Amino acid sequence: MLTHIIKRFLQAIPTLWIIVTATFVLLRLAPGGPFDTEKPVSPEIKLQIEAHYGLNEGLHVQYLRFLGNLLKGDLGPSYQYAGWDVQEIIAQAFPVSLELGLWALLVALLIGIPLGVFAALRHNKPSESALMAIATAGICLPSFVLGPMLLLAFAISLDWFNPLGWNYASDRVLPALTLGLMYGAYIARLARGGMLDVLQNEFIRTARAKGLSLSAVVGRHALRSALQPVVAYLGPATAGLISGSFVVETLFFIPGLGPFFVNAALNRDYTMVMGTVLFYAILIITFNLIVDLVQMWMQPRTRNE
Repeated sequence: MLTHIIKRFLQAIPTLWIIVTATFVLLRLAPGGPFDTEKPVSPEIKLQIEAHYGLNEGLHVQYLRFLGNLLKGDLGPSYQYAGWDVQEIIAQAFPVSLELGLWALLVALLIGIPLGVFAALRHNKPSESALMAIATAGICLPSFVLGPMLLLAFAISLDWFNPLGWNYASDRVLPALTLGLMYGAYIARLARGGMLDVLQNEFIRTARAKGLSLSAVVGRHALRSALQPVVAYLGPATAGLISGSFVVETLFFIPGLGPFFVNAALNRDYTMVMGTVLFYAILIITFNLIVDLVQMWMQPRTRNE
């Protein structure tokens, strides 16, 4: 297992280098610059600002300097937030995004797994079709559509929740639902498919022949194997929930990393965009590795292979 972990980290190094290089090139190809503001600035002042940040040098010099600072753990200063380094902004804002992503993951699991398991147990019955129709509807509703609908229904019409902010426990409900329902729909379909495959195995028929109740058969024998597709999906899903919170954070005015990244992309804050992209790339690789280890624990055969 230790060899597997080391191998995965070594494989991640060229992947991260490609991500950094592609982001650097695409940002420089985009029109505009970090100091092209609506308020006119004299060319002399603009040249001095660019010289201060090293933007007057050649692109290869800027690229090599960024890689050198990156090896030291320095993501550089933000061009739009004066006096702040990129790692300071990430350290301050990411815990909010992480909390939102974990709440959304909890919503997705609590909705998706029971929905999928119950649909599998009601196979070829009208209730299965109804449950899967609900799951399909959840997949078809992106967060930028579902969020305003939940705001209109529960915050404005019923006045059950605050429409924006991150101050109280109740402020987590609507953002977590907005972000987690779509992933819950995917998890429901995966849980249903995995449960249907497991229920056809011989050891399930043997357990039923012994007179075990349906809950015992599902909970003791079928569920662990049936959730294998769900566990495999949790790596990219968790990363998607945390990184995909940008829209939700902007919609609900949550002080996470999303608004910083959106503003940085709009204002060509090169270091902020590159630092955020690299940070989330490392996060995705880490989550996928954790999922691999969990699958090894759940399936000894996979660990031996």
